[in-house]
Amino acid sequence: MLTLGVGCLFAFRSEVPTAAILQVEPRTDGPEVVRHQWTTDPLVASRSYVDHFGNTCRRLTFPPGLLTLRYDADVLVSEQIDVRDWYAAEVAPADLPDDALAFTLPSRFCQSDVLGDAAWKHFGDLPRGMSRVQAVSDFVHQHVTFCADSSSPTKTAVEVYQTGEGVCRDFAHLMITFLRALNIPARYVFGYLPDIGVPPPHDPMDFCAWTEVYLGGRWYTFDPRNNQARSGRVLIGRGRDAIDVAMVTSYGGPELVEMSVWAEPRAIPPGGPSAQELVGHAEPQVGGQA
Repeated sequence: MLTLGVGCLFAFRSEVPTAAILQVEPRTDGPEVVRHQWTTDPLVASRSYVDHFGNTCRRLTFPPGLLTLRYDADVLVSEQIDVRDWYAAEVAPADLPDDALAFTLPSRFCQSDVLGDAAWKHFGDLPRGMSRVQAVSDFVHQHVTFCADSSSPTKTAVEVYQTGEGVCRDFAHLMITFLRALNIPARYVFGYLPDIGVPPPHDPMDFCAWTEVYLGGRWYTFDPRNNQARSGRVLIGRGRDAIDVAMVTSYGGPELVEMSVWAEPRAIPPGGPSAQELVGHAEPQVGGQA
């Protein structure tokens, strides 16, 4: 097992009190969290709840002026890379579990009904199963060019397919859309992804989005943006598409002043702190790791 330090910092400026929901804390069914700390400056009360997808969400109200929010955690993750079973078969719609059916349907950003003809044109004649899903990942990885300034909060998979540009969420949306058109359940996930066993990127670290696909009775991880098996993923949110797992949902228009994200191996001293949560305690601002 490997201990990772993961977290993020946001600074918002608001004109009026603004209700908000944040999703930045690891899911309870993911890697073990051995320590976590939530802080705000100035002190602001908050509370957490679990939504109907099983994601941990935090509710609070941004006060007028500048608010800095910081989440930091130590988590235990497996050093094993993403699992592949090349014999895993596609499951017929009639045999899918009930909770997988929602992930075969079109959603706001994954318009599988619109791209159905394209999906069957590119992948309909391929052997079914894990190899066909990998072929979809390969295609999306090659078809879409990563461009940091090419996306928007409303960009759909149809636009990604047409323009051939996007960020990690757009790669995930396009892969999900193709798979759903092929009647293969696929869901959108995002979280922290450390640079373990790969060269560090030139750009500052950010949250990462990827895809989970249902084959042979279980869910498998695919990452069309990087298109390689990785280790150390810390899942934050899971849903039909990005609208279900927004990092920040605000009922107003606060200005984002600063944002940083970190995910890196971290040494924990013997007898270190056990799992804890400190809410509303002000700390000095700490930036993220590129």
